[in-house]
Amino acid sequence: MSSFALFGALEIGLIYSLVALGVLISFRLLRFPDLTVDGSFPLGGAVCAILIANGHDPYTSTVAATLAGAAAGAVTAWLNVKLRIMDLLASILMMIALYSINLRIMGAPNVPLITEPTLFSLLQPTWLPDYMGRPLLLAVVVVAAKFALDWFLGTQTGLAIRATGSNGRMARAQGVNTGAMILLGMALSNALVALAGALFAQTQGGSDISMGIGTIVIGLAAVIVGESILPSRRLLLVTLAVILGAIVYRFFIALALNSDFIGLQAQDLNLVTAVLVVLALVLPRLRKKRVKPASSNGKEA
Repeated sequence: MSSFALFGALEIGLIYSLVALGVLISFRLLRFPDLTVDGSFPLGGAVCAILIANGHDPYTSTVAATLAGAAAGAVTAWLNVKLRIMDLLASILMMIALYSINLRIMGAPNVPLITEPTLFSLLQPTWLPDYMGRPLLLAVVVVAAKFALDWFLGTQTGLAIRATGSNGRMARAQGVNTGAMILLGMALSNALVALAGALFAQTQGGSDISMGIGTIVIGLAAVIVGESILPSRRLLLVTLAVILGAIVYRFFIALALNSDFIGLQAQDLNLVTAVLVVLALVLPRLRKKRVKPASSNGKEA
């Protein structure tokens, strides 16, 4: 695999690590099966792209895209908490609605940014080539997001969010407003996903209505692969694990699609994703089955 493909995989992996952090909040911390991410990812790209195309600076556009994602997550949680719609169904309804909303925002199936200024064209050092400078800037954003999330989840509000997902009844008994915590957690989750969408649109030269297809699968794959690589219950290591999982996942994808002897092509991306997720789910179980007989044999001896 060429160095260009290697840095490209790192770049996409860093972007999707933000998605993985968002999925970690909804699926692991809140126990909320959230499919909104398939809509909030292109929502972030759509808002960011249309604002930049209309003359707004990339900084304001990226912040606005992040806030739009937070609003989408909050609406999903509101449907569940206030209207008593089942969590999975609420997220599906929001995902469907966001498809039309994204088209409305962009006014077309895609918005190009090839000639427009982006965060990367403004902040990237001139002496670094694009394919190396973008991953460097993305790494700074991801590290900042990781430590900010670690800090927030260690505060009283963050602990209340974690308690809500762990045992909602016990959290309510301790005076925690679990409905508000679900709203806040879902908003934070989709804000991270929309931020990833905004950065993706700026690195890829535009936003497209179909860029969110399969985002939830990629996020889950990153979380599962990360937990397999670095199993831990400590929050600092859990967030690190999902970031590593997203990067490793993209490296495997790039390796599979760039290996001529395998014969895979770009249209096989979803197939490779499904196989990787299955392997990440099955291998830890097989490892446990091997450990159990060995330990039982040791006891008998």
